[in-house]
Amino acid sequence: MLSPVAENFIAELPFGSPQIDEEAFVAPTAVVVGAVTMGPRSSIWYGAVARADAEVIEIGADSNIQDGCTLHSDPGFPLVVGRGVTVGHRVVLHGARVDDDVLVGMGSVVMNGAHIGSGSIVAAGAVVTQGTQVPPGSLVAGVPAKVIRQASETDGEHIRGNAASYTGRLADARRVRPLG
Repeated sequence: MLSPVAENFIAELPFGSPQIDEEAFVAPTAVVVGAVTMGPRSSIWYGAVARADAEVIEIGADSNIQDGCTLHSDPGFPLVVGRGVTVGHRVVLHGARVDDDVLVGMGSVVMNGAHIGSGSIVAAGAVVTQGTQVPPGSLVAGVPAKVIRQASETDGEHIRGNAASYTGRLADARRVRPLG
């Protein structure tokens, strides 16, 4: 027999309470605790954790935090995710700023004080070290991450299309029900 899908966990902490827009989506098994703000049509998917127990976490409209991600902030290092951002599976975002229309590839890590400029791509598996400043419209890759090239118009279309595809899935995601 299949076990039912676990509920999500949304809770306040002494530092603050989640502020989740009515159009936002938090999947079953996701955890959102503390001073987390989610904008319209933003989403946090299965098994992801957003824990704002020392600084705020802000997730902009139409941004998606995919399965298995970890979002955290540190004192003096809020985590800010702009609008239309895709954060791929198993990414770690820690006390960083990610501007609008960015794709953060699967399994990458973005550390305290890093700033990813708008229209950029962080390649899968990259490690953006503490304090790194990524110029707008850049493709960064490697460990530690370095600028490889400027993002193309095709890259920009891919970034926007990916974010839009997750926003488009929200109606179906809200209908998920456990079996059994």
